[in-house]
Amino acid sequence: MNILFISLGCDKNLVDSEVMLGLLDGKGYRIVDDEEQADVIVVNTCCFIHDAKEESIETILEMAEYKETGRLKALIVTGCLAQRYQQEILKEIPEVDAVLGTTSYDRIVQTVEEALDGRGGVKLGELDALPLPEGRRLVTTGGHYAYLKIAEGCDKHCTYCIIPKIRGNYRSVPMERLIKEAQELAEQGVKELILVAQETTLYGKDLYGKKSIARLLRELCRIRGIRWIRLLYCYPEEVDDELIRVMKEEKKICNYLDLPVQHASNEILKRMGRRTSKEQIKEIIAKLRAEIEDITIRTTLITGFPGETKEQHEELMEFADEMEFDRLGVFPYSPEEDTPAADMPDQVPEEVKEERRAELMELQQEIAFEKAEEMTGREVLVMIEGKVADEDAYVGRTYRDAPNVDGLIFVQTEEELVTGDFARVKVTGAVEYDLIGELIV
Repeated sequence: MNILFISLGCDKNLVDSEVMLGLLDGKGYRIVDDEEQADVIVVNTCCFIHDAKEESIETILEMAEYKETGRLKALIVTGCLAQRYQQEILKEIPEVDAVLGTTSYDRIVQTVEEALDGRGGVKLGELDALPLPEGRRLVTTGGHYAYLKIAEGCDKHCTYCIIPKIRGNYRSVPMERLIKEAQELAEQGVKELILVAQETTLYGKDLYGKKSIARLLRELCRIRGIRWIRLLYCYPEEVDDELIRVMKEEKKICNYLDLPVQHASNEILKRMGRRTSKEQIKEIIAKLRAEIEDITIRTTLITGFPGETKEQHEELMEFADEMEFDRLGVFPYSPEEDTPAADMPDQVPEEVKEERRAELMELQQEIAFEKAEEMTGREVLVMIEGKVADEDAYVGRTYRDAPNVDGLIFVQTEEELVTGDFARVKVTGAVEYDLIGELIV
């Protein structure tokens, strides 16, 4: 029986997809990448913002056509959109046979079997459940790096975010479980672990009575075969001295921190339900840069939040200019139903949101290009990602770059390198966000 899997949205969703793929593979299902050959198609959806919701719906509709043109017998929808709109999906898209919620992905094998028997429907678990199925994930990231999801859900309740309603409250995965999973990934050849959750910095507080991310990191650093450990989604207010200390002491931890701040106006931050002020954010960033040599800080900002004035946008621009973030993503505010922000007065027109986003990205482009140029002449360790077709060159990443969101380095050499290898490279130049270098032999 052939199964095609489509995973949309974030890396946390991708981990769920890999778990489901592992469960299906363990039961003898054949994983394919051709829609025409699929007996079953599973779409793991996202609905965090409007564009993600649109992409999910369009993908489901596109796959539904294979019931007419291909050999498709069952179409299953999982993930965030499925959790939030389960009845609407079944009603509006009759080709969908089964809907699986965010805490039910451990039931994917049973769901596939029932859908093939015409017994599909909605399968939702308790929202605050934490599925921990046995069996190995089927890693889809190439095998040399993998995401490690350390927690599910969120307790922050930012006014623009729907995650607590579709993913539940914050639940940490037990540490022994994570260590075992990381060891299995290392045995499969994974060399970089990327820790993800809605918020990684709060890890363990619900299980162990205090934040335990530093202890987890130390345990993961002991695993043979793992060379890099990267932290994403660290809320600024939760970055403490213990986390900074472990980053300084453990050489496997990349000097890289994803620190989503969202805005710089204290009034906007308050309306967003964020728990930091501009002054606190600046203080945290200054401390990180003072304590951790060569730290790379990535952040995200939101433009056009309800009530954002021209002056507040200018304040955000000045903040971004002053902070000179190494990596920056900017998103126009997306009003999501059932969130407090969607009902706030003074919604900002779409064209204004986009204009403000473009202004910020133009500013950041200058900063990023300058920072890339400053890397010229430096020697860096590079993880090789693959070969450039028809050239004596390879593409890779430095510790400063998370996969799929940051830049790349193009390594010129006639030597034969293998994906997942680490190489010493001298940076010889920069092209926009990417670096160019030569292999040091």
